[in-house]
This record gives sequence, structure tokens and C-alpha cells, in this order.
Amino acid sequence: MPWTKIQADDSRRQVSFGTTGHAARELSYRDAIREALSQALNTDPKVFLIGEGIDDPGGVFGTTVGLKDIYGAERVMDSPIAENGMTGVAIGAAMTGMRPVFIHMRVDFLPMCMDQIINHAAKWSYMTGGKVKVPLTIRAVVGRGWGSAAQHSQSLQALFAHIPGLRVLMPATPYDAKGLLLGSISGNSPAIIIEHRWLYDMKAGVPEEPYIIHPGIGQIRREGRDITIVATSYMVYEALLAAEELEKEGISVEVLDLRSVLPVDEDLIVESVTKTGRVIAADNGWKHCGVSSEIAAIVAEKAYSCLKAPVKRFCLPFVPTPACHSLEKAYYPTSSDLADLVRGML
Repeated sequence: MPWTKIQADDSRRQVSFGTTGHAARELSYRDAIREALSQALNTDPKVFLIGEGIDDPGGVFGTTVGLKDIYGAERVMDSPIAENGMTGVAIGAAMTGMRPVFIHMRVDFLPMCMDQIINHAAKWSYMTGGKVKVPLTIRAVVGRGWGSAAQHSQSLQALFAHIPGLRVLMPATPYDAKGLLLGSISGNSPAIIIEHRWLYDMKAGVPEEPYIIHPGIGQIRREGRDITIVATSYMVYEALLAAEELEKEGISVEVLDLRSVLPVDEDLIVESVTKTGRVIAADNGWKHCGVSSEIAAIVAEKAYSCLKAPVKRFCLPFVPTPACHSLEKAYYPTSSDLADLVRGML
């Protein structure tokens, strides 16, 4: 396998926001994804991309621009508006030895593919005793848009994090976006990579050479002593902004970036909460049966005796996403709201 030549970065507990120690040029989140896809296509002839609009001028928020010109329409292919059927095609290709990357513009349409993803992609390896692998990577976009409303801006990561056999990744940095994507494509398990649309313009150091990051390894983005914020995806940025604001008041916040929610780095969460005694779970989904609920349960089961205050959750209001700007402004919590929650806990 050509992937054996690619070095893995399994570093975990170092404080970093980007290169994890590497000297590298700056790259945007979208360009890091595009570079990862290009390197995967160049490394392994079994890799191909499929999805609605991936060869359009916009190229899925810029992440697939120009790849069809380089690798051809047989490896970078537009698909019909038939999410369920095309997901079945991608699963079948994966089961026969290919490494497809199925790209969804929005996570809102993955529910159309639930039978394919949950009953087939997630189950075939288990049902065949490991004889059949499903090296399928699904990319899907979440988050606030331009009045995208209830059917085009949901964050549904918790739906898939409930399913054994899947991996659910939520990279927050350009470095992680490249490494987790390459790690997913090179692996033998179906993975769903969830990208927040507000991250695409974010820049950080990204090495040019290929590298892979395995899921289940979180990172400390900022060290602190008074409270832990366990964050996913774009909420990592809100947590860091809140930490900067609170530092001026003498409040020290530790920020953890989970990077993946299935599997989740339980040890990192417990170690941090053991040190600080307080925790907020910050996720850009809903509270009820969500990722934040899982974080709270981990703390309750494994670090309860260390708690100085009840666990708090920082999520979206439990109503469908509104469309108009004024309601969006009220609906989406900000770093200032998070800072207020910290102050209340202290």
C-alpha cells in the first residue's frame, strides 16, 4: 500500500493551534482539504471523488477546485441529485477495493442516506468477521450560512456518533483538516468528516508533505487552571476567544479540541477536569442526546469526585434553525455568551 510511506502524527497533549511543532507555510482550511484530496488522488489510483457539484466553478466551497482538470472526470466525478443511490454506489465501490470520497455540500441531506450509512457501511466489516472492509470517506458541511435556515444549516454529528462501526471527525484547524482527511482515506473504516463552513477561511501552518492523524486523539489548544472547555469544530474558536477575554479578569481557561467525536478522547477530558474541577461542553449542535451530553456523561462517570461545580453545556437552542438575520443573531451563541457562562460557574 502506498499509504505506508506516509508518516502518522499521533501527538496529543501538546498545546498547539496548527502545526503541532512543525515549521510550515500557512494554508487556509479549504486549501488544506484540497491539498489532502490532491495528494490522496496522486498517491493511490484507487482513490476517487464523487458528489454533487464537485466539478463546479465553486468546487464545494473551494475544496475541489481544479481537481477534475488534473485527475480527469473518471476520478473527480459529479453525481446526480440522488444522495441515497449514490451513497450506495460509493459503498459498493469501497467494498470492492476502491477508496471513494463522497462529498456532500450539506449534512442536512445525509439523513436521506441513513439506511446506506447505518445498515450497510457501518455494519459490513462486523457482519463478515472483518473479511469485507468499507474504506469510505464522507465529507459533509455544517454550520451557519447566509440565512440557510432549518434544512440547510443543521449540525447532525450526534446522529452518526451513536453508530458503532463509523468514525465521526470534526477538524477545527487546517492542520487537522488535512491530516484527518488523509488518515480517513487511507484507513479501512467508514468515516464521516464534518466541516463547519465558517472554518474555510481560517489559516494556520500546514506541512506540504502528506501526513495522517488517527481519530480519537484530542488536543489542548490552551492550558488553564480554573475551568475546562471541551469544544468541537468551530466552537474551539469561540472557546479561545472567551478564554482571551476572561484572562483579562484573572480567569484561566483550559481549551480542549476533541478533533473527533467517535471515537472520543476520554482520557484527555478526564485529565483536564481532574486538574480544573469545572467543565463546559461546547458543541455547535443541540444539547438533547448530543455530543455535549456524551462529554457530560464521561465527566460524571470518570471525574465526578473532582468536580467543584455541575457540568454545563454550551450549545444551540433546541429549536429548528431560523432564516432571518435577526433571529440568527439571537440563535447562535458567541464567545461573549460563553464567557458569561464561565463567570457564572466561578
